[in-house]
Amino acid sequence: MIEGILCLFLAYAAGSFPSGLVIGNVFYHTDIRTEGSHNTGATNAYRVLGKAGGLAVLILDTAKGILGVWLGQQAGILLAPDQIELCMIGGGLLAILGHSCSLFMKFKGGKGVATGLGVILYLAPWETLIVFAVWCIVVAFSRIVSLGSIVAAILVPVTMYLFHEPLEIVVFGILAAAFVIIRHRANIVRLLHGNELKVERIHKK
Repeated sequence: MIEGILCLFLAYAAGSFPSGLVIGNVFYHTDIRTEGSHNTGATNAYRVLGKAGGLAVLILDTAKGILGVWLGQQAGILLAPDQIELCMIGGGLLAILGHSCSLFMKFKGGKGVATGLGVILYLAPWETLIVFAVWCIVVAFSRIVSLGSIVAAILVPVTMYLFHEPLEIVVFGILAAAFVIIRHRANIVRLLHGNELKVERIHKK
């Protein structure tokens, strides 16, 4: 039982790993919280650190979501073999929570988009491909990552329902979408006022 609980805690701890902060400080000697949108996610990492830094943060943040679901699966095997799917969802939610309320950043963090991508990639890979394609299209035309993330979040439970995923997965999709949208509330206000930041490199003098 203790091992199962430990797996769930590790899912949260894995999500808490501040990828953007670590990549910026270790490889670029830059705290990305001091520039751009001041966020530690992949978008601001791209703005501040460039393509390689942004891609590295994206990969690591997505991996946190995948690892969270896997740890939830192990917890289910140990604690509730007949409810493994629910435990996987729980592990994924804990990873997203860890990313947004990190143990290592005084319970502050990112918006959970890339980590959420890792979670749905593990739980519903085909839906993830569709949602990611839509995100790419929206961002390519608008150059606004937050808009693409909000649209993608809304599509997650819709595609899960259309693909006849189990009710638990669809409910997770709804909760995850709501969480991402709530985390983007300031972005929504800026979008409505027409002054949201676009995904552009910051050129230092």
